[in-house]
Amino acid sequence: MITYEGVQITWLGHDGFKLKKGKVAYIDPFQLKSEAEPGDIVCVTHEHFDHLSVEDLKKVVAPQTILVTIAACAKAVKPLRPKAVRVVKAGDKVETDDLTVDVVPAYNTNKFRSPGSPFHPQEDGKVGFVLSLEGIRIYHAGDTDEIPEMAALKGVDVALLPVSGTYVMTAEEAAKACKAIRPKLAIPMHYGAIVGSAADAEAFRKSATCRVEILKPEP
Repeated sequence: MITYEGVQITWLGHDGFKLKKGKVAYIDPFQLKSEAEPGDIVCVTHEHFDHLSVEDLKKVVAPQTILVTIAACAKAVKPLRPKAVRVVKAGDKVETDDLTVDVVPAYNTNKFRSPGSPFHPQEDGKVGFVLSLEGIRIYHAGDTDEIPEMAALKGVDVALLPVSGTYVMTAEEAAKACKAIRPKLAIPMHYGAIVGSAADAEAFRKSATCRVEILKPEP
């Protein structure tokens, strides 16, 4: 865990994060090893099993939880009985007391399962999120390549960026994305569970032009 301007940022492994500053937010919890503090906001970027994990969501979704996700995930999460399910698309905004979620695109430009068939097609509407907790803006990129829309995120406080390649940016591509985003702090993710290793995180740290913190996964 690291604390940035009063926000506790905990990497849960893979693409999963817990953010806490007054409110508690989760993004893509996956393979949690224990029960967890209930979330006020829980965000799910897309429907792939390592992001939409119903068994892990059961550990963090409570009656007070607002669950934010895309239409492809809505049917799976409604039985969890959160306070509300907000079905969103890129460009949408969800606002609650002390916490705002801006929804941004996430898609592949050069990662393909077969010729002309990206793992995360733009037309599927998969997303990332910018969470604002008491004025601190944290960008979770979701599963994406470096995309033009990242330029509009210039100056976020923290960027959580995938670095493993295969389905998402490589370490070098993530470092290039940092030049467009210009975060004050970047934290690598999407390695160590499905694809990628700590070596990808280190390669990102060496290539990035901003401060990089490599976190250890916590349960």
